[in-house]
Amino acid sequence: MESAGAEERELLSDRIRNALTDAIVSGALAAGTALDEQELADRFGASRTPVRDALRQLAFNGLVEVRPRKGAVVTRMTSERITEMFETTAEIEAMCARLATYRMTLLERGRLMELQERAAGMIARGDLDAYDAHNLVFHETLYGATHNGFMGEQALALRTRLVAFRRTQLRQDARMARSHAEHGEILAAMAEGDGEAAARRMRAHMLNAANALARWIAEH
Repeated sequence: MESAGAEERELLSDRIRNALTDAIVSGALAAGTALDEQELADRFGASRTPVRDALRQLAFNGLVEVRPRKGAVVTRMTSERITEMFETTAEIEAMCARLATYRMTLLERGRLMELQERAAGMIARGDLDAYDAHNLVFHETLYGATHNGFMGEQALALRTRLVAFRRTQLRQDARMARSHAEHGEILAAMAEGDGEAAARRMRAHMLNAANALARWIAEH
């Protein structure tokens, strides 16, 4: 029973975090806005514990700042800064795709193909939450296939900083379907043993995500 309660709190914390992420990225919650734990708990019909957990995750992702005696405040994040972060992660992930092409095992390649096939159902259902979680696993599996622990750590650290924005860009038009198709193109280059093509496609994939985010923000 205790385990079930903890799992329920975690799911509620994720729901609160995702809702606040969308509000912050879209500008509905402007930079400098104070986020009161009790007000958020009342809004989401939750206790303060999952709200506190959600704010802690947002602080880790750089979307809010927790100030002593002032609580959580929405961080100021410029479009230029977000673009710089996407450009940087695009280069790191391109290197991961190149190395993974030459170093991955058959089991790792099979795992990536399995993930790609499984995602098709998520696209058909329009299940953003499921595809967002899948997207994380797909990229983390690719990091592991580089067999370069340090590079994988750096890629994951950058991804963590961008996780909120990478989720939001999936809301733009048919971005989920395009993201899935781009994954397929990357895997095709890897299957052909063409690390340079895989790197180019991964770089384009990340920059396409940045462009989708910019369009979504402009529309909302």
